[in-house]
Parts: sequence; structure tokens; C-alpha cells
Amino acid sequence: MAEKHRVRFEPVGIEIDVAEDTTILRAAAEQGVMLMHGCKEGQCAACKSFILDGEDVEHDRYSTFALPDYEKEEGFTLLCRAHAYEDLTIELLNYDEEMIQSGLPIQEAEVEVTANDHVTHDLRHLVVKLTDPDQSLKFFPGQYLDFAIPGTEETRSFSMANTSARDGLLEFVIKIYPDGLFSRFLDADVAVGDRLRVTGPFGVFTLRDNPGKDLVFVGGGAGMAPILSLLRAMAERGIDRKATYYYGARREADLCFHDELRELEETLPNFRYVPALSEPGDDGWAGETGLITDVLRRAGLDLTGADAYVCGPPPMVEAALELLPALGVADKRVFYDKFTTTGESDA
Repeated sequence: MAEKHRVRFEPVGIEIDVAEDTTILRAAAEQGVMLMHGCKEGQCAACKSFILDGEDVEHDRYSTFALPDYEKEEGFTLLCRAHAYEDLTIELLNYDEEMIQSGLPIQEAEVEVTANDHVTHDLRHLVVKLTDPDQSLKFFPGQYLDFAIPGTEETRSFSMANTSARDGLLEFVIKIYPDGLFSRFLDADVAVGDRLRVTGPFGVFTLRDNPGKDLVFVGGGAGMAPILSLLRAMAERGIDRKATYYYGARREADLCFHDELRELEETLPNFRYVPALSEPGDDGWAGETGLITDVLRRAGLDLTGADAYVCGPPPMVEAALELLPALGVADKRVFYDKFTTTGESDA
């Protein structure tokens, strides 16, 4: 059994035990401590923190864009790739006091595929169910699971689109990449009745309680999944905050769950769905056009005091993270998932 060390997180004063063969982030998740994170692959820097006390830390492979060498030398670390070999004190640079001790237990489960359908030319709607009828897998709307890829040591992360594993079902919207390891597998090999292994839940892209404050959602591609989960949760819970969902696609055929989102406008009187096409062509599209962040900019909104949730391809997320503060959203009230692609993660 691997030796364990004590890791203390400041300024929150939380301590956990971390085995040497487990990353600090994973150990925290297993003990119900929900630290800020994104890709878990050392790519996004969402879990970047600073080592206040202790030096014996080793890192799994990571991107130097997320943690440049000079920052590592200064004492910065990526918790998703860091292994502790002595007791440490770590300063969290990015944390959410509302959620840090609200983590759900990490579980492993076997699931059976019940549907694997196209919703656009490059998005799949994957539905699975837990094979053990006595097992429940709890998660917060907006979180994700890791799928093990059979025959490999690799996993890929995908957000749930539903709100709970009611009846043991889990629902995902997954983009198919021509060279994606999981994408090829899902596209060519996965059939109804097949069984897969999942682990989770992970992620902090969850709806914060902020009564009376406006909500703005910005999404694209498979970023539909966690935002749809949040909107479905709002409908189930009767949350009546003013909310607008800006979703970007290339062509009208690339829009998915369009009818359900229009129905949510009826269910949630203060909700508005704004799809936009960057390449409308000659299809007679009468809606918004252009990049979704340009559409949001043109709307001329004052988002002071609002909460913003952004999920989708990295370029879209980066553009939104630059725009939203200019529209009045406080930096700490912008919550995002930046999906990465093959070579990093198929999220």
C-alpha cells in the first residue's frame, strides 16, 4: 500500500490524506472535497495552486502552457497531476466556498448502452443505464463522468445532460472527432447492449444559489450537455431567475435539442433561448448570425450582478471569458468548462 501524506489547503483550513500513487485532486474528490478543476489532464490550469510548505512533489505529464517551467520553479502546481511525497500546505488560488465541502463520493460503475443516436452530423446522443439495479450514482447537474476505453488505459470525460440517474439512466451529448480515440470507438463499435465502465462524478460546473440574479449561458457543440442539464434542473426545481441561453452552431442542421429548448421557454417564463449560426448559408435562417460571442456582444446587455456559465470549444470559451467581464459579470461569477480534444481529452 502506498504511503500517505497530510495535505492542508489554505485559506480554507481543510486537510486530507493523500497516497503517493494518487493525485492530490483525485484524493480530495474521493474524500468529498470539491476543488476547482477542469480537464484533469494538466491542460487547462483550472486547478493551479501554490505550494506554501513542502517541496517533495512530483507531477504526471502536463502542458507547459498550463504550468510554465518558471511558475513550477516558483512553487506553483497543478493539483490534477501532482503527487505528494511529504506533508504539504497548499494555497488554493481558485476555490468556491459554497461547494468545496459538498463533494459527492467518487464511484465506479458498469453501464449498458441503451441508445447511441446522431443528433447532428457530428454529435451523438449516448444514453446508458447502470447494470446494477441496486446501485445509484449521485451527481450534481453539470458534472461529468470518465469513460474507460476498452483495451486501453485511457479514459475520456463527458458531461451528463440529464439531472440525476433516475431509473439508472445517464445521458450524454458527445462530439465525434475523426481522429478521436473515444470518438472512433463510439462511432464505429458501440452498439445498444454494450457495456462500459464509468467513474465519477467530477466537475464544478454546477448551478450556484444566487436568488434574484440573472443567468446567462453561452454554449457551442457538445457544450450543450451540461447546460441542458442545468436548464432541466431549473425547470424541475421551479427556479424562476431570468436566464438566457446563447448557443452557437455552424448551420441550422447543427442545432440539437432545439424543440426541447423552445419548450423550456414555456416552462420557464423568464428563460430565453437564442441560437445563432456562424455559416447560415441559403437556408432561409431568420435568427441570429455570427459567432455566438459576437451575438452576445451585439445584444448590448448590462450583466452586472449576473452569473455566467460557459461551455464548449476552447476558442469560444476564451472569447466568452474575455467578453463577459466587459459586460459586467464579476470574474468570480463566470463558471466554465473548456472542452479539450484528442491528445488532451475528448471532453
